[in-house]
Amino acid sequence: MLKEFREFIARGNVIDLAVGIIIGAAFTAIVNSLVNDLINPLIGLFVGGINFDSLQLAIGEGDHAATFRYGSFITAIINFLIIAWVVFLLVKAVNRIQTLAVRKGEADPADAPAAPTQEELLTEIRDILQSDVAAIQSKG
Repeated sequence: MLKEFREFIARGNVIDLAVGIIIGAAFTAIVNSLVNDLINPLIGLFVGGINFDSLQLAIGEGDHAATFRYGSFITAIINFLIIAWVVFLLVKAVNRIQTLAVRKGEADPADAPAAPTQEELLTEIRDILQSDVAAIQSKG
């Protein structure tokens, strides 16, 4: 069981997934800072200085009031849209790079020499066989 676990962990896709999660967490911190420190203040300027995180709706009174912090939800939506957009751009760039790499690796069919026809191959085989037979007969 331990051997199987080590083989599972040693597979490339598990390591890649772990690296992706770590980078994703760091990237999330960057996007959160971008949204909270740059984008929300800009949006706040246009909507009259409103800080989204402070927007809330209290239902009830006192200590037992239910508080719906819809401003935090708006911030989460903005975070998601920015992350989704950046991931889209990254995937698009990676796909473009892969396409270019495949194109470079492929030879241009016009530059390749023409393949011999079946008749030419058979003629070549016949000639080789005849020369081998002639060599054997001359020795014998």
